[in-house]
Amino acid sequence: MGRAQRVGILVFDGVKLLDVAGPSEVFSEANRFGADYEVTLYSADGRDVASSTGMRIGVDAAAADTGPLEIALVAGGDVFPTHPVSPELADAARLMAKQARRTASICTGAFILAAAGLLDGRRATTHWQHARTLARAHPAIEVAPDAIYVEDGPIFSSAGVTAGIDLALALVERDHGAGLARDVARSLVVFLQRPGGQSQFSPSLRSALPRTSPLRQLCDTIAASPAGDYSLASLAAMANLSPRHLTRLFHDELKTTPARYVELIRFDTAKDLLDAGHSVTDTALRSGYGSPETLRRAFIQHLGVSPRAYQQRFRSAIRK
Repeated sequence: MGRAQRVGILVFDGVKLLDVAGPSEVFSEANRFGADYEVTLYSADGRDVASSTGMRIGVDAAAADTGPLEIALVAGGDVFPTHPVSPELADAARLMAKQARRTASICTGAFILAAAGLLDGRRATTHWQHARTLARAHPAIEVAPDAIYVEDGPIFSSAGVTAGIDLALALVERDHGAGLARDVARSLVVFLQRPGGQSQFSPSLRSALPRTSPLRQLCDTIAASPAGDYSLASLAAMANLSPRHLTRLFHDELKTTPARYVELIRFDTAKDLLDAGHSVTDTALRSGYGSPETLRRAFIQHLGVSPRAYQQRFRSAIRK
């Protein structure tokens, strides 16, 4: 075998435990299928750290002592962006990046890379809740707020928490091919793989829950039975409101129209059904699209792929 591919993970007090454990498990599992990753943990000063859960994390060395790395991975934590990145932590990230062929961040680890100047002039992402903050604080970065992960040259960044697993799988696939990465994903019972551009969260979840009781009950009804008749007139009758009043409520509280909301719920439902292994025809009927062709047009519009292509790439189980 050749030389091990060294992966260095930068940790700190308050680091999100899953940001460290998730990618580490991917690389470790990849070794079971023929890869040869060597995962090492570093902190700015070489001292052990306490994770977000309070669990202690043993550190192997200081960031200044990494030596050559295949991948420098910077984890995130809830301390960012509410607290500034310390100069010591930014320096540690910069030192590790200089030693690495590729550098990546998980979740709010993007704020550390940004503080180190490693994202200037590049596209990057972070947890969707903090994307605007990253963009405001670092205008030299082109922030992609809704991406699972972003690749810009040798720099990778990923969204919140479990997106670090997606990113690690993508790195494994680049190193060892889709077959090995697929074996890792199956062993860990995760998707292989959400592409970097796929939404971090379902479209219907982008708005807050409605405040008014009639609207919330209506939304619950749509979610429970997305294939129902939800024309504006029908929805207004269900809520005992005028169509104009109902439209205004949707606009004020959900920042969308009734028709658009129904479409998002149906689209989410269709994705869930395809993920569960339902056929395209069954999915179209159950989700309220009616026909496979209407469902196909919706998927092309939202994701740029057909329902069948989506299912082949993202499904989690096959219905026998």
